[in-house]
Amino acid sequence: MNKIYKAHILYTKDKAHFEVLENGYVAVGADGLVIGVAENLASLGADASQFCNKTPDVEVVDFGDKLLIPAMNDLHVHASQYRNQGIAMDLELMEWLQSYTFPEEMKYADTAYAERMYRRFVRDLWRVGTMRVCTFASIHTESTRLLMHLFQEAGIGALVGKVAMNRNCPEGLSEPVEKTVKGYESLIEETFHGTSLSPTPPYPPLVRTIITPRFIPSCTPEMLRACGELAAKYQLPVQSHLSENKDEIALVQELEGTWYGDAYNRYGLFGQTPTVMAHCVFTEGEEIELMKRNDVVAAHCPTSNLNVTTGIAPVRQFLDEGVRVGLGSDISGGHNLSIFQMMVYAIQLSKAYYQLHRERPYLTLSEAFWMATKSAGSFFGKVGSFEPGYEFDALVIDDSCLNHDHYSLLERLERYIYLGDDRQILHRFCRGKEIMETKILK
Repeated sequence: MNKIYKAHILYTKDKAHFEVLENGYVAVGADGLVIGVAENLASLGADASQFCNKTPDVEVVDFGDKLLIPAMNDLHVHASQYRNQGIAMDLELMEWLQSYTFPEEMKYADTAYAERMYRRFVRDLWRVGTMRVCTFASIHTESTRLLMHLFQEAGIGALVGKVAMNRNCPEGLSEPVEKTVKGYESLIEETFHGTSLSPTPPYPPLVRTIITPRFIPSCTPEMLRACGELAAKYQLPVQSHLSENKDEIALVQELEGTWYGDAYNRYGLFGQTPTVMAHCVFTEGEEIELMKRNDVVAAHCPTSNLNVTTGIAPVRQFLDEGVRVGLGSDISGGHNLSIFQMMVYAIQLSKAYYQLHRERPYLTLSEAFWMATKSAGSFFGKVGSFEPGYEFDALVIDDSCLNHDHYSLLERLERYIYLGDDRQILHRFCRGKEIMETKILK
Protein backbone atom coordinates (compact mmCIF):
# COMPACT_ATOMS: atom_id res chain seq x y z
CA MET A 1 0.00 0.00 0.00
CA ASN A 2 1.13 3.57 -0.74
CA LYS A 3 1.77 5.62 2.40
CA ILE A 4 2.39 9.15 3.54
CA TYR A 5 4.25 9.70 6.82
CA LYS A 6 4.05 12.93 8.76
CA ALA A 7 6.60 13.80 11.45
CA HIS A 8 9.58 16.05 12.16
CA ILE A 9 11.88 14.88 9.36
CA LEU A 10 15.68 15.15 9.51
CA TYR A 11 18.21 13.77 7.00
CA THR A 12 21.35 14.75 5.11
CA LYS A 13 21.59 15.18 1.34
CA ASP A 14 25.27 16.00 1.76
CA LYS A 15 27.71 15.96 4.64
CA ALA A 16 27.72 19.71 5.22
CA HIS A 17 24.24 20.24 6.66
CA PHE A 18 20.91 18.73 7.70
CA GLU A 19 17.59 18.96 5.92
CA VAL A 20 15.05 19.74 8.68
CA LEU A 21 11.32 19.68 7.99
CA GLU A 22 9.09 20.54 10.94
CA ASN A 23 5.81 18.63 10.61
CA GLY A 24 6.97 17.44 7.21
CA TYR A 25 5.66 14.75 4.89
CA VAL A 26 7.32 11.88 3.06
CA ALA A 27 5.41 9.91 0.44
CA VAL A 28 6.43 6.27 -0.04
CA GLY A 29 5.22 4.02 -2.84
CA ALA A 30 4.15 0.41 -2.50
CA ASP A 31 7.55 -0.52 -3.95
CA GLY A 32 9.27 1.00 -0.89
CA LEU A 33 10.73 3.97 -2.76
CA VAL A 34 10.45 7.57 -1.57
CA ILE A 35 8.27 9.55 -4.00
CA GLY A 36 8.70 12.94 -2.37
CA VAL A 37 9.46 14.79 0.84
CA ALA A 38 8.30 18.30 1.70
CA GLU A 39 7.04 20.64 4.41
CA ASN A 40 3.46 20.28 3.18
CA LEU A 41 1.47 18.09 0.82
CA ALA A 42 1.17 20.76 -1.84
CA SER A 43 4.96 21.05 -2.10
CA LEU A 44 5.64 17.35 -2.62
CA GLY A 45 5.84 17.77 -6.40
CA ALA A 46 3.75 16.64 -9.34
CA ASP A 47 4.28 12.92 -8.96
CA ALA A 48 3.75 12.94 -5.21
CA SER A 49 0.72 15.25 -5.40
CA GLN A 50 -0.94 12.98 -7.91
CA PHE A 51 -0.05 10.06 -5.66
CA CYS A 52 -1.55 11.78 -2.62
CA ASN A 53 -4.73 13.12 -4.25
CA LYS A 54 -5.74 10.42 -6.72
CA THR A 55 -4.52 7.09 -5.38
CA PRO A 56 -7.41 5.49 -3.50
CA ASP A 57 -5.36 3.21 -1.28
CA VAL A 58 -3.11 5.81 0.32
CA GLU A 59 -2.68 5.49 4.08
CA VAL A 60 -1.65 8.62 5.96
CA VAL A 61 0.30 7.94 9.15
CA ASP A 62 0.82 10.89 11.50
CA PHE A 63 3.64 10.36 14.00
CA GLY A 64 2.89 13.68 15.71
CA ASP A 65 5.83 15.20 17.61
CA LYS A 66 8.19 12.30 16.82
CA LEU A 67 11.45 12.49 14.85
CA LEU A 68 11.67 10.63 11.53
CA ILE A 69 15.23 9.92 10.37
CA PRO A 70 16.98 7.46 8.02
CA ALA A 71 17.81 4.08 9.58
CA MET A 72 21.36 3.18 10.56
CA ASN A 73 23.83 1.26 8.38
CA ASP A 74 26.70 -0.82 9.83
CA LEU A 75 29.51 -1.28 7.32
CA HIS A 76 31.68 -3.59 9.40
CA VAL A 77 30.75 -6.14 12.06
CA HIS A 78 31.69 -9.76 12.87
CA ALA A 79 28.51 -11.72 13.59
CA SER A 80 30.52 -14.71 14.78
CA GLN A 81 32.18 -12.56 17.47
CA TYR A 82 28.86 -11.36 18.90
CA ARG A 83 29.20 -13.36 22.13
CA ASN A 84 32.63 -11.83 22.82
CA GLN A 85 31.61 -8.17 22.83
CA GLY A 86 32.97 -6.38 25.87
CA ILE A 87 35.57 -9.10 26.60
CA ALA A 88 39.39 -8.74 26.52
CA MET A 89 39.28 -5.05 25.71
CA ASP A 90 42.64 -4.56 27.39
CA LEU A 91 44.50 -6.63 24.75
CA GLU A 92 46.07 -5.56 21.47
CA LEU A 93 44.95 -6.93 18.11
CA MET A 94 47.05 -10.04 17.53
CA GLU A 95 46.83 -11.37 21.12
CA TRP A 96 43.10 -10.64 21.12
CA LEU A 97 42.64 -12.66 17.91
CA GLN A 98 44.60 -15.69 19.09
CA SER A 99 43.27 -15.85 22.65
CA TYR A 100 39.61 -14.95 22.19
CA THR A 101 38.43 -14.40 18.63
CA PHE A 102 39.63 -17.51 16.84
CA PRO A 103 38.47 -19.91 19.61
CA GLU A 104 35.00 -18.33 19.52
CA GLU A 105 34.71 -18.49 15.74
CA MET A 106 35.58 -22.19 15.73
CA LYS A 107 32.35 -22.86 17.66
CA TYR A 108 30.35 -21.96 14.55
CA ALA A 109 31.07 -25.38 13.08
CA ASP A 110 28.07 -26.30 15.28
CA THR A 111 24.96 -24.92 13.54
CA ALA A 112 22.90 -25.20 16.74
CA TYR A 113 25.33 -22.88 18.50
CA ALA A 114 25.40 -20.62 15.45
CA GLU A 115 21.63 -20.32 15.36
CA ARG A 116 21.44 -19.42 19.04
CA MET A 117 24.05 -16.68 18.72
CA TYR A 118 22.97 -15.39 15.32
CA ARG A 119 19.34 -14.99 16.38
CA ARG A 120 20.51 -12.80 19.26
CA PHE A 121 22.77 -10.87 16.93
CA VAL A 122 20.03 -10.12 14.38
CA ARG A 123 17.62 -9.07 17.12
CA ASP A 124 20.19 -6.72 18.64
CA LEU A 125 20.83 -5.08 15.26
CA TRP A 126 17.08 -4.50 14.96
CA ARG A 127 16.96 -3.21 18.53
CA VAL A 128 19.55 -0.46 17.92
CA GLY A 129 17.98 0.63 14.63
CA THR A 130 20.41 -0.89 12.13
CA MET A 131 18.47 -1.90 9.02
CA ARG A 132 21.44 -2.63 6.70
CA VAL A 133 24.61 -4.44 7.67
CA CYS A 134 27.80 -5.63 6.05
CA THR A 135 28.92 -8.57 8.17
CA PHE A 136 31.55 -11.27 8.43
CA ALA A 137 30.21 -14.70 9.40
CA SER A 138 32.81 -17.50 9.73
CA ILE A 139 34.45 -20.03 7.43
CA HIS A 140 31.52 -22.41 7.96
CA THR A 141 29.21 -22.51 4.95
CA GLU A 142 26.14 -23.90 6.69
CA SER A 143 26.32 -21.44 9.57
CA THR A 144 26.76 -18.61 7.06
CA ARG A 145 23.71 -19.85 5.15
CA LEU A 146 21.76 -19.90 8.42
CA LEU A 147 22.68 -16.27 9.15
CA MET A 148 21.53 -15.23 5.69
CA HIS A 149 18.18 -16.93 6.19
CA LEU A 150 17.73 -15.22 9.56
CA PHE A 151 18.22 -11.83 7.92
CA GLN A 152 15.77 -12.79 5.18
CA GLU A 153 13.17 -13.82 7.76
CA ALA A 154 13.65 -10.56 9.64
CA GLY A 155 13.46 -8.34 6.54
CA ILE A 156 16.75 -6.62 7.35
CA GLY A 157 19.17 -5.87 4.51
CA ALA A 158 22.52 -7.66 4.81
CA LEU A 159 25.66 -8.43 2.88
CA VAL A 160 26.91 -11.62 4.55
CA GLY A 161 30.41 -12.97 4.04
CA LYS A 162 31.62 -16.53 4.41
CA VAL A 163 35.14 -15.89 5.69
CA ALA A 164 38.03 -17.12 3.54
CA MET A 165 41.29 -18.00 5.32
CA ASN A 166 43.93 -20.70 4.99
CA ARG A 167 47.14 -19.54 6.67
CA ASN A 168 48.33 -17.97 9.91
CA CYS A 169 45.28 -19.21 11.76
CA PRO A 170 44.26 -22.22 13.89
CA GLU A 171 43.73 -25.49 12.04
CA GLY A 172 40.01 -25.38 12.86
CA LEU A 173 39.64 -22.11 10.94
CA SER A 174 41.76 -22.98 7.91
CA GLU A 175 39.88 -24.16 4.83
CA PRO A 176 41.29 -25.36 1.47
CA VAL A 177 40.76 -23.03 -1.46
CA GLU A 178 38.62 -25.56 -3.33
CA LYS A 179 36.27 -26.02 -0.37
CA THR A 180 35.96 -22.27 0.09
CA VAL A 181 35.04 -21.78 -3.55
CA LYS A 182 32.51 -24.61 -3.43
CA GLY A 183 30.95 -23.13 -0.29
CA TYR A 184 30.67 -19.69 -1.85
CA GLU A 185 29.07 -21.05 -5.00
CA SER A 186 26.45 -22.95 -3.01
CA LEU A 187 25.53 -19.72 -1.20
CA ILE A 188 25.50 -17.71 -4.42
CA GLU A 189 23.29 -20.24 -6.17
CA GLU A 190 20.74 -20.11 -3.36
CA THR A 191 20.64 -16.44 -2.44
CA PHE A 192 21.97 -14.36 -5.33
CA HIS A 193 19.45 -13.90 -8.13
CA GLY A 194 21.09 -12.31 -11.16
CA THR A 195 24.31 -10.33 -11.35
CA SER A 196 23.05 -6.74 -11.38
CA LEU A 197 24.15 -4.57 -8.47
CA SER A 198 21.96 -1.71 -9.71
CA PRO A 199 20.22 0.18 -6.89
CA THR A 200 17.14 0.77 -9.07
CA PRO A 201 14.35 -1.79 -9.55
CA PRO A 202 14.45 -4.64 -10.05
CA TYR A 203 16.10 -4.54 -6.64
CA PRO A 204 19.02 -6.72 -5.73
CA PRO A 205 17.95 -9.15 -3.00
CA LEU A 206 17.91 -7.65 0.50
CA VAL A 207 20.33 -10.38 1.61
CA ARG A 208 23.31 -11.19 -0.57
CA THR A 209 26.70 -12.84 -0.49
CA ILE A 210 29.80 -10.66 -0.17
CA ILE A 211 33.27 -12.04 -0.91
CA THR A 212 35.22 -11.96 2.37
CA PRO A 213 38.93 -12.75 2.55
CA ARG A 214 39.61 -12.16 6.23
CA PHE A 215 42.75 -10.17 5.53
CA ILE A 216 45.88 -10.76 3.50
CA PRO A 217 47.97 -12.33 6.30
CA SER A 218 45.38 -15.12 6.67
CA CYS A 219 45.00 -15.88 2.94
CA THR A 220 47.51 -17.46 0.56
CA PRO A 221 47.91 -15.97 -2.92
CA GLU A 222 45.83 -18.89 -4.24
CA MET A 223 42.99 -18.02 -1.85
CA LEU A 224 43.14 -14.32 -2.69
CA ARG A 225 43.15 -15.09 -6.40
CA ALA A 226 40.13 -17.38 -6.01
CA CYS A 227 38.26 -14.66 -4.09
CA GLY A 228 38.98 -12.12 -6.80
CA GLU A 229 37.80 -14.54 -9.48
CA LEU A 230 34.55 -15.21 -7.61
CA ALA A 231 33.89 -11.48 -7.22
CA ALA A 232 34.48 -10.90 -10.94
CA LYS A 233 32.55 -13.95 -12.15
CA TYR A 234 29.41 -13.22 -10.12
CA GLN A 235 29.86 -9.43 -9.86
CA LEU A 236 29.78 -9.63 -6.07
CA PRO A 237 30.97 -6.98 -3.61
CA VAL A 238 34.07 -7.47 -1.46
CA GLN A 239 34.89 -6.74 2.18
CA SER A 240 38.07 -7.12 4.22
CA HIS A 241 40.45 -5.28 6.57
CA LEU A 242 43.04 -2.70 5.57
CA SER A 243 46.00 -1.13 7.38
CA GLU A 244 44.68 -1.57 10.90
CA ASN A 245 47.90 -2.37 12.74
CA LYS A 246 51.57 -1.60 12.02
CA ASP A 247 52.73 -5.17 12.66
CA GLU A 248 50.02 -6.41 10.30
CA ILE A 249 51.13 -3.92 7.61
CA ALA A 250 54.74 -5.11 7.96
CA LEU A 251 53.60 -8.73 7.60
CA VAL A 252 51.72 -7.89 4.38
CA GLN A 253 54.88 -6.29 3.00
CA GLU A 254 56.84 -9.41 3.93
CA LEU A 255 54.30 -11.80 2.41
CA GLU A 256 53.35 -9.90 -0.73
CA GLY A 257 56.32 -7.60 -1.36
CA THR A 258 54.12 -4.53 -1.63
CA TRP A 259 51.82 -2.23 0.34
CA TYR A 260 48.47 -3.37 1.65
CA GLY A 261 46.03 -1.80 -0.81
CA ASP A 262 48.18 -2.73 -3.80
CA ALA A 263 48.24 -6.35 -2.65
CA TYR A 264 44.42 -6.51 -2.69
CA ASN A 265 44.36 -4.69 -6.01
CA ARG A 266 46.59 -7.32 -7.64
CA TYR A 267 43.98 -9.97 -6.90
CA GLY A 268 40.94 -7.97 -8.07
CA LEU A 269 39.81 -7.23 -4.52
CA PHE A 270 40.12 -3.45 -4.36
CA GLY A 271 37.29 -1.75 -6.19
CA GLN A 272 37.00 -3.97 -9.24
CA THR A 273 33.57 -4.69 -7.77
CA PRO A 274 32.07 -2.58 -4.92
CA THR A 275 34.52 -2.85 -2.02
CA VAL A 276 34.51 -1.85 1.64
CA MET A 277 37.68 -1.96 3.73
CA ALA A 278 37.52 -1.76 7.50
CA HIS A 279 39.69 0.48 9.68
CA CYS A 280 42.23 2.11 7.30
CA VAL A 281 43.99 3.52 10.37
CA PHE A 282 47.40 3.88 8.73
CA THR A 283 46.21 4.46 5.17
CA GLU A 284 48.08 7.28 3.49
CA GLY A 285 49.71 8.42 0.26
CA GLU A 286 49.44 5.88 -2.55
CA GLU A 287 46.85 3.84 -0.66
CA ILE A 288 44.49 6.82 -0.33
CA GLU A 289 44.95 7.64 -3.99
CA LEU A 290 44.15 4.05 -5.00
CA MET A 291 41.08 3.98 -2.76
CA LYS A 292 39.84 7.19 -4.35
CA ARG A 293 40.57 6.02 -7.89
CA ASN A 294 38.89 2.63 -7.35
CA ASP A 295 36.02 4.05 -5.25
CA VAL A 296 36.85 1.82 -2.29
CA VAL A 297 34.78 2.63 0.82
CA ALA A 298 36.47 3.01 4.22
CA ALA A 299 34.53 1.61 7.21
CA HIS A 300 35.54 3.70 10.20
CA CYS A 301 35.20 1.74 13.46
CA PRO A 302 35.92 4.21 16.26
CA THR A 303 35.43 1.92 19.28
CA SER A 304 37.71 -0.67 17.71
CA ASN A 305 40.35 2.02 17.14
CA LEU A 306 40.26 2.57 20.89
CA ASN A 307 39.86 -0.99 22.19
CA VAL A 308 42.47 -2.90 20.21
CA THR A 309 45.02 -0.09 20.39
CA THR A 310 45.48 0.44 16.67
CA GLY A 311 45.36 4.22 16.38
CA ILE A 312 42.89 6.77 15.02
CA ALA A 313 41.79 6.58 11.40
CA PRO A 314 42.34 9.86 9.48
CA VAL A 315 38.66 10.33 8.68
CA ARG A 316 38.89 14.07 8.02
CA GLN A 317 41.61 13.44 5.44
CA PHE A 318 39.44 10.80 3.76
CA LEU A 319 36.52 13.23 3.54
CA ASP A 320 38.72 16.08 2.30
CA GLU A 321 40.31 13.92 -0.38
CA GLY A 322 37.09 12.35 -1.62
CA VAL A 323 37.31 8.85 -0.15
CA ARG A 324 33.88 7.43 0.72
CA VAL A 325 33.50 6.72 4.46
CA GLY A 326 30.86 4.91 6.51
CA LEU A 327 30.71 3.74 10.11
CA GLY A 328 31.07 0.24 11.54
CA SER A 329 30.57 -1.21 15.01
CA ASP A 330 33.25 -3.92 14.50
CA ILE A 331 31.86 -6.24 17.15
CA SER A 332 33.80 -7.56 18.92
CA GLY A 333 36.83 -5.34 18.44
CA GLY A 334 34.21 -2.73 19.20
CA HIS A 335 31.99 -3.23 22.22
CA ASN A 336 28.71 -1.62 21.13
CA LEU A 337 26.41 -2.40 18.17
CA SER A 338 24.74 1.03 18.15
CA ILE A 339 25.69 3.17 15.16
CA PHE A 340 24.32 6.14 17.07
CA GLN A 341 27.08 5.54 19.59
CA MET A 342 29.58 5.16 16.73
CA MET A 343 28.67 8.70 15.66
CA VAL A 344 29.46 9.95 19.16
CA TYR A 345 32.78 8.10 19.32
CA ALA A 346 33.71 9.20 15.79
CA ILE A 347 33.25 12.85 16.72
CA GLN A 348 35.13 12.44 20.00
CA LEU A 349 38.00 10.57 18.34
CA SER A 350 38.24 13.24 15.66
CA LYS A 351 38.63 15.84 18.41
CA ALA A 352 41.48 13.84 19.92
CA TYR A 353 43.05 13.54 16.46
CA TYR A 354 42.64 17.30 16.02
CA GLN A 355 44.84 17.93 19.06
CA LEU A 356 47.73 16.31 17.17
CA HIS A 357 46.82 17.46 13.66
CA ARG A 358 45.45 20.97 13.87
CA GLU A 359 45.27 21.20 10.09
CA ARG A 360 42.48 18.59 10.13
CA PRO A 361 39.27 19.97 11.72
CA TYR A 362 37.22 17.56 13.80
CA LEU A 363 33.96 16.06 12.55
CA THR A 364 30.67 17.87 12.77
CA LEU A 365 27.38 16.23 13.73
CA SER A 366 26.09 16.45 10.16
CA GLU A 367 29.22 14.71 8.85
CA ALA A 368 28.95 11.87 11.36
CA PHE A 369 25.23 11.48 10.65
CA TRP A 370 25.84 11.50 6.89
CA MET A 371 28.51 8.79 7.27
CA ALA A 372 26.05 6.62 9.23
CA THR A 373 23.18 7.13 6.79
CA LYS A 374 23.66 8.29 3.20
CA SER A 375 27.38 7.56 2.79
CA ALA A 376 27.28 4.08 4.35
CA GLY A 377 23.89 3.42 2.76
CA SER A 378 25.32 4.01 -0.71
CA PHE A 379 27.12 0.65 -0.42
CA PHE A 380 23.70 -1.05 -0.41
CA GLY A 381 22.17 1.03 -3.23
CA LYS A 382 20.08 4.20 -2.97
CA VAL A 383 19.80 3.94 0.80
CA GLY A 384 20.22 6.41 3.66
CA SER A 385 18.27 9.48 2.57
CA PHE A 386 14.69 10.62 2.00
CA GLU A 387 15.38 12.04 -1.44
CA PRO A 388 13.03 10.81 -4.20
CA GLY A 389 14.02 7.41 -5.54
CA TYR A 390 15.70 6.28 -2.30
CA GLU A 391 14.57 3.14 -0.54
CA PHE A 392 12.62 4.06 2.57
CA ASP A 393 14.79 2.86 5.45
CA ALA A 394 13.70 4.85 8.48
CA LEU A 395 13.41 5.14 12.25
CA VAL A 396 10.75 6.93 14.27
CA ILE A 397 12.14 8.36 17.50
CA ASP A 398 10.12 9.40 20.55
CA ASP A 399 12.50 11.63 22.50
CA SER A 400 9.89 13.01 24.89
CA CYS A 401 11.57 11.30 27.85
CA LEU A 402 14.70 13.37 27.17
CA ASN A 403 12.92 16.59 28.18
CA HIS A 404 13.08 18.12 24.72
CA ASP A 405 11.02 21.24 25.49
CA HIS A 406 12.54 24.48 24.16
CA TYR A 407 15.12 22.68 21.99
CA SER A 408 15.23 22.96 18.21
CA LEU A 409 14.60 19.83 16.14
CA LEU A 410 18.29 19.57 15.36
CA GLU A 411 19.18 19.91 19.04
CA ARG A 412 16.62 17.21 19.84
CA LEU A 413 18.28 14.86 17.36
CA GLU A 414 21.72 15.60 18.79
CA ARG A 415 20.48 14.94 22.32
CA TYR A 416 18.98 11.63 21.20
CA ILE A 417 22.25 10.58 19.53
CA TYR A 418 24.22 11.34 22.70
CA LEU A 419 21.68 10.47 25.41
CA GLY A 420 19.07 8.17 23.90
CA ASP A 421 18.90 4.43 23.33
CA ASP A 422 16.77 1.79 21.63
CA ARG A 423 13.85 2.34 24.01
CA GLN A 424 13.05 5.57 22.18
CA ILE A 425 12.89 3.89 18.74
CA LEU A 426 9.17 3.29 18.13
CA HIS A 427 9.19 2.10 14.51
CA ARG A 428 11.81 0.65 12.15
CA PHE A 429 11.45 0.45 8.36
CA CYS A 430 13.57 -1.32 5.75
CA ARG A 431 12.80 -0.91 2.04
CA GLY A 432 9.40 0.54 2.93
CA LYS A 433 8.25 -2.28 5.21
CA GLU A 434 7.96 -1.90 8.96
CA ILE A 435 10.15 -4.47 10.72
CA MET A 436 8.31 -5.64 13.80
CA GLU A 437 9.85 -7.32 16.82
CA THR A 438 7.49 -10.28 16.41
CA LYS A 439 9.19 -10.99 13.08
CA ILE A 440 12.62 -10.89 14.69
CA LEU A 441 11.61 -13.30 17.47
CA LYS A 442 10.38 -16.12 15.20
